[in-house]
Amino acid sequence: MARRERHKKESTAARIKNWSISIILAIIMFCGLQSYSASSLRFVQVSDVHFSTRQTNTTYKLTGESPELLDDAIEQINAIPDVNFVMFTGDQIDKSFEKELSAFLPHAEKLVYPWYIAFGNHDTCIGGYLTPSVYLSLVSKHNKNFNFTTPYYSFVPQKGYKVIVLDTIIRDRITANGEISKEQLQWLDNQINASPKDTILIFMHVPIIEPYSSPGHKLLNAEEVEAVLEKYKNPIGVFQGHYHGAKITQKGNILYVSSAALVSYPNVFRVVNVTNYRRRVVFDIKTRETRLQNLQKLAKIMVFGTTIYSGEEQDQNGIYIIKK
Repeated sequence: MARRERHKKESTAARIKNWSISIILAIIMFCGLQSYSASSLRFVQVSDVHFSTRQTNTTYKLTGESPELLDDAIEQINAIPDVNFVMFTGDQIDKSFEKELSAFLPHAEKLVYPWYIAFGNHDTCIGGYLTPSVYLSLVSKHNKNFNFTTPYYSFVPQKGYKVIVLDTIIRDRITANGEISKEQLQWLDNQINASPKDTILIFMHVPIIEPYSSPGHKLLNAEEVEAVLEKYKNPIGVFQGHYHGAKITQKGNILYVSSAALVSYPNVFRVVNVTNYRRRVVFDIKTRETRLQNLQKLAKIMVFGTTIYSGEEQDQNGIYIIKK
């Protein structure tokens, strides 16, 4: 009888102990979940502005109306709340002259948010005065947030995120193709390797993955660049321009986003919200059109096919999830 009573007491004590441990673990897990809060980042990508002081259009670009289109985009961007930064992904100007960049910059200065640039093939030229160093110096004079002295650079817009701007421009010959040097590839590798827990946001002009085939415009060593990115498990978003076409392609933990141009149909820019959760990162991508509908109608008439530039609906707006 005494043995039975003792066993009963021991069983009760064991249950109480187990319950206590379970409750403590539950509290720890709950507190851990409560202490983790998702972080969000919002940025705007504007590509291929092709700003021009000449009042004439080309075969399919509204260069004559480029200042008006840029001002409309800037007014819209300034009305968007809580933008962390704005990125121009190349071909800010149509002709690589200092006077053209000097005319573009006062418009860009109207942005109320920090803004940055990547080089496009129209931004500098072989043997011209507007070299990358002169270009960057002029941008710095008009942009208090910009103090970079090399065509490729990185910065941290917010904890948990790293922005990497790549230079894809070939400057030793006349070509619309792009390439990333061996030195820059090693730098890119080091940048991602140094940020194993960050969401990586890469901006460049010539795309790694083409929105449509164009041998005369492609990145010549795209496979090498892609191989560097695929070494890492970070959530990576790559934002590109150059082709004036919209296309979004997801390959595992990498999201490739090609954006249409502001200067040509469909005359748009992108607003991107990135939210970093415990087990996933969500990219909410939206396309904003110019409000200058008369110009958009004109731009539409000037192209042979619209879908190749505007993309399908999922290339314009969508929610894309990268699991950690």
